[in-house]
Amino acid sequence: MGNGSCLLSSLLSSDVSVRLIQLSNDEGVTFGVDGFLPYQFFGEKVWLTTTHITMLIVMLALVVFALIANRVIKRADPEKAPGPFLNVIEYMVESIDNLTKTNMGEKHGGQFANYIGTIFCFILLANVAGLFGLRPPTADYGVTFGLALITFVLIHYNGFKYQKMAHITNLFKPVLLTPINIIGELATPLSMSLRLFGNVLSGTVMMGLIYGLIGKFAIIWPSVLHGYFDVFSGAIQTYVFAMLTMVFISNNFEEE
Repeated sequence: MGNGSCLLSSLLSSDVSVRLIQLSNDEGVTFGVDGFLPYQFFGEKVWLTTTHITMLIVMLALVVFALIANRVIKRADPEKAPGPFLNVIEYMVESIDNLTKTNMGEKHGGQFANYIGTIFCFILLANVAGLFGLRPPTADYGVTFGLALITFVLIHYNGFKYQKMAHITNLFKPVLLTPINIIGELATPLSMSLRLFGNVLSGTVMMGLIYGLIGKFAIIWPSVLHGYFDVFSGAIQTYVFAMLTMVFISNNFEEE
């Protein structure tokens, strides 16, 4: 036991942790998370990784888009037909509003439109990061689990808000199924995060293997596969995560 603990500690504290899940080939294709810049955090050596960099790029892109959208909306002339960019903004807002109100009801849907819209845009842009030569941050379990934990907190916050103590007592109905009910509740963030993580990581690994196999000589059919793994599969997984979030939260609303 002692030797095993020492070995584990030495592995975690050594430069082996620089490349967390490193899998490379001669072409330089990386499946895992690379460490680029080390820094000290509470006396511990931690790394700025590809996940952090891509997340910063995604967040910066969303902030820039939001600022531009805000500027365009403020300058829009209500007496003139909206331009293409404003049409896109209006379509996005209306789509999110309709999605939340359809799945969470007219009374509560509008309250969660901002949250659902935020995670939808973030996850979608993170999933398609592979199109731009970046490693999708959602291929890192730390990211997907963090997103699922936020949803988990919202689920139980609204459970106590609308059901009061019945949110707890319902776990004991029927008594024989109490362990299953508790496990089911605790498994929610795990199932949501693993579903998103597994699908995005599998696409990342597949594209890495393909590029390692063909090198830099083929362009057309890898681009077709990018369309499937990054765009189609990424959009599906984004929609699934958003839908599960809305369904789990709305299950706690009182009967209308």
